[in-house]
Amino acid sequence: MEFPNALTSKIALRKKTNSYRKLRNNLGLIDFSSNDYLGFSRSETIAKLVEITLKKNVFLNVSLGSRLLTGNQTVHIEVENELAKFFKTPSALLFNSGYDANVGVLSCVPQRGDIVLYDELCHASIRDGIRLSNATSYSFKHNTVSDLKKKFLNTKKASATLYIVIESIYSMDGDRAPLKEIAEFCQKHSCYLIVDEAHATGIFGVQGRGLIDELCVEDLIFARVVTFGKAFGCHGAVVLGSNELINFSRSFIYTSAMPIHSALTIKYALKELETTNQLTLLKKNIERFKKTLKTYNLKYKFIESDSAIQSCIIGDPIKTKAIATNIQKENFDVKAILFPTVPLGTERIRFCIHSYNSTSQIEAILDVFSQCI
Repeated sequence: MEFPNALTSKIALRKKTNSYRKLRNNLGLIDFSSNDYLGFSRSETIAKLVEITLKKNVFLNVSLGSRLLTGNQTVHIEVENELAKFFKTPSALLFNSGYDANVGVLSCVPQRGDIVLYDELCHASIRDGIRLSNATSYSFKHNTVSDLKKKFLNTKKASATLYIVIESIYSMDGDRAPLKEIAEFCQKHSCYLIVDEAHATGIFGVQGRGLIDELCVEDLIFARVVTFGKAFGCHGAVVLGSNELINFSRSFIYTSAMPIHSALTIKYALKELETTNQLTLLKKNIERFKKTLKTYNLKYKFIESDSAIQSCIIGDPIKTKAIATNIQKENFDVKAILFPTVPLGTERIRFCIHSYNSTSQIEAILDVFSQCI
């Protein structure tokens, strides 16, 4: 069967504009691309603890249904209780991925007649969740509280519940939201704040509890999403907030329960996060990366960031892909981030820093990059 004409045209356009996507295997390259910030995905300790627990206990190898039917097991509840305690929140609800979690919350919580204001650079999963809801939504300029306030004044209605959605650390820019200011604004105007902490967890706050913890605004947050495919080095996500979400979230109700192996990996990654020195090593490497940028006079080209994500705007898709390819030829794994993942004209090279990157690797990749640019 032939591919539909409309999709064929779109594929042709993506190839023409250098935004065509392919799956590639980059095993063997020095990692400056993955979200495994603390190296937990390669932790023998975590893997061994999961293996021992699986051998000592009788678990179902697969989930036989959704958790509301036959899939709910003791491990799920134990992990959720531990997560709620760690993140100092009333309850926690596991989802199979960060995408599922964002879509689950944002498609079900805002109701018809409600209003959602969201940062224009929010992740695709946030935007998709909002699109699936029956609420009216508007974006505000990235990290611009004045524009948020303007949109609030222009859209607020006496009968509408208003939700504000942001990321604490943005996945493509690596910059942080003015979280405290937005949280206080929400408290003052009785808005409900939902925060995606995907790229802040494991990096900011006490024991990596996130930017919400670092700024001590837990009591001002309605719900937050923490994903485990980043610093936790495993799979899944959790929504921290009211347990009543079970009654509404379709991506929780109508899907198979999280596999026990994934739940146990989260459990032991959480314990590792409480004791590891990898967070200290990561912060040192972030500072080392930024210091080396100054050495090569590259700092002005990068978006200001104190996170593990350091992005250099190139602004041209062909040049961006060429730079990434040349760096990969030198055995370093970096990615060209292109439209439509980022806005047109902001194509970039995105470096992800890890606790396990050595000083020599950081200096070498920036030496290669400086020659390319």
